[in-house]
Amino acid sequence: MTLEDLGYNSSLEKSRIQQNLETLDIGRIISEHKERYVVKTANYEFEAEITGNLRFTASIRSDFPAVGDWVAVSVFDNNLAIIHKILPRKNLLERQSVGKFGEKQPIAANIDFAFIMQSADRDFNINRLERYLTICYSARVVPIIVLSKTDLISETESGILLKKLGSRIGNIRVFAISNQTKAGYDRLLKVLKKGKTYCILGSSGVGKSTLINNLAGKDVMRTRSISISTKKGRHTTSHRELIVLEGGGIFIDNPGMREVGIADTADGLETAFDTIFNLSGDCKFKDCTHTHEKGCAVLAAVEKGILDKATYNNYLKIEKENLRFKTSIFEKRKKDRAFGKICKEGVKKRKQDKY
Repeated sequence: MTLEDLGYNSSLEKSRIQQNLETLDIGRIISEHKERYVVKTANYEFEAEITGNLRFTASIRSDFPAVGDWVAVSVFDNNLAIIHKILPRKNLLERQSVGKFGEKQPIAANIDFAFIMQSADRDFNINRLERYLTICYSARVVPIIVLSKTDLISETESGILLKKLGSRIGNIRVFAISNQTKAGYDRLLKVLKKGKTYCILGSSGVGKSTLINNLAGKDVMRTRSISISTKKGRHTTSHRELIVLEGGGIFIDNPGMREVGIADTADGLETAFDTIFNLSGDCKFKDCTHTHEKGCAVLAAVEKGILDKATYNNYLKIEKENLRFKTSIFEKRKKDRAFGKICKEGVKKRKQDKY
């Protein structure tokens, strides 16, 4: 296997040379376990830790390595690698950190395409899809919708779901598949490109790990059935992991997401809800919130049935969440500045008292 098989390219090599990293090995983070990493190079895999300097200078979670990152490492005889530098990222897919409002949680780095998976029998939820799309567009990741478990519904029901997607989501590629019968796999396989990185997003139990196993032609990911009593998926993947397929394509499987928190995704919102943003150009007021104003083109479109009301309501919900996140970030920084000022004044007073 070569670094190119893992997604390495001339831009990364140029950055490596510019930063004088030629004496270090280059590898890609393929899994993470509570700040312990596994790095894959062209020939080997190593357990890895970050340097003390990298840990000390990190101020937010995204300053630490994420699955998919390219890193410069030094390797020791005991198969332990030390991560010295994270090479510049193409992008970073993030969501709002669960239970920590105002903080972001990295999903994966250097992603080309995101497979957004929902099962046709129980998990189908367009509102959640729009959340995933917002996150993808914010990171400049190309989304692909995969509707799984189509063998559990009729062709008529499948057609209805696909029609709903077409009316609300727009021009995004949609693949209806069955992990059991392999129906739809012939079309999906044509999407895969050697050296490109694919991230799989979705709830637990929609078939993410099974999809990777089927594409790989062998069991590379552990799978479990859904709970019979709750009809909910069980968490099979407990950490993010990168898998290279022999036929081409690099996959990052993610733990199932029961919450898809929005974190500072203004650009993503504009793309995911482009119809609303296009209509807003005709609003009477430039700062229109599209909630109550007279002369609002968006509200008029909803009243006339031109704009789907469910899409409009979901947009308002995500926009409100996005504003809350930005406000919490501002308040957190304000508190940090105030605390820093108190510390400086304390140091200054101690010096004055000393003399």
